[in-house]
Amino acid sequence: MFSIFDIGAAPANEDCAQIGHTPDFDACNRLEVESYRAAIQARFGPPPEGCALVAIGNAHDFGRYRTLGLKVWRFAQDRAQVAAYVEAAENGLSTWIEAGFTAPIRYAPGGDVLERRSGIDEIVIGALMTTRPDSGGHFPIPDFALLHANIAAAYPACAAQARARLAALCG
Repeated sequence: MFSIFDIGAAPANEDCAQIGHTPDFDACNRLEVESYRAAIQARFGPPPEGCALVAIGNAHDFGRYRTLGLKVWRFAQDRAQVAAYVEAAENGLSTWIEAGFTAPIRYAPGGDVLERRSGIDEIVIGALMTTRPDSGGHFPIPDFALLHANIAAAYPACAAQARARLAALCG
């Protein structure tokens, strides 16, 4: 058995897709939840053994929507590392920038989509580029070292692409 803690569809103080209103809601909702999973891992690291970040399907009068959940198996609930991760992650994030991310989708004041990123790779590579060290290996904001290391560990293929793009830019 397991417990699931619902973290939400996006950071608490950010706009997100609205079921019954946002055009192409399903794709927008999936992208935001996938991006939120990456942002949570950037801020808090990967879930320890016995936990997993999962998409939770929820029923609504207008259809189904997803939120990000932290699934914790009972065998792991008493582990200190698991308890610490649950405590850190269960309240989620307030903003995308707390994880070095930009919003995967930008909305107009009325809720229409202004801009949508092409996918999780673009979002993660953007976060890696934002949080990267300078040419001397120093991070301009100390917290970027943690965010960058966590993102690179969770998304190694994106980290390789970010390094290649940076090498091409810096020649």
